[in-house]
Amino acid sequence: MEPSPFRAGRRSAAIVLGNLLLRKIDKAVLNDYLTLLLGSVLLVTSILSLVKGEIKTPIRPRREYLYVLGFVVGLAVQFTSVGAGVIVSFTLMNLARVNPREVVGVTIVYGLALSSLSFLNYASIGSVDYSLAALLVAGTVPGVYLGTHVNSIADREKLKKIINVIILIIGVLILLGR
Repeated sequence: MEPSPFRAGRRSAAIVLGNLLLRKIDKAVLNDYLTLLLGSVLLVTSILSLVKGEIKTPIRPRREYLYVLGFVVGLAVQFTSVGAGVIVSFTLMNLARVNPREVVGVTIVYGLALSSLSFLNYASIGSVDYSLAALLVAGTVPGVYLGTHVNSIADREKLKKIINVIILIIGVLILLGR
């Protein structure tokens, strides 16, 4: 089914409006508020998920929302460099109720695409410290191996709790690091 011209027009208008707003807003102030918002959302939602076990929302998950989620996360990551895996993982696992093992795989593929596009943009403006990035990548190798092994043997509910605890810790660290 092809999108209606009205929807395409609304989407284009939103992109133009967003572009204009981003040019007028002080980036440092926006970054501070986005970081505060992100940390708060992660903290509150992970606590709710750990306490209640499942977050029920009045919104039924739909494929169109994934586009919006991708847009919001892509935008937030460009300002804060925090959020892609955390926001997408939490949303897919707790709101869309996707199996935690699948969430990790989907989030990694999404993160790869997002990171690749972001890298190309930041490399083109000369904002990449390659030696720092290489050290991070070297530390990633054992972490990926261990994480994949744990993911393959962990119980679904335990894995969900582990991921929510990690999200809680990230939320606290974001708020403390502001």
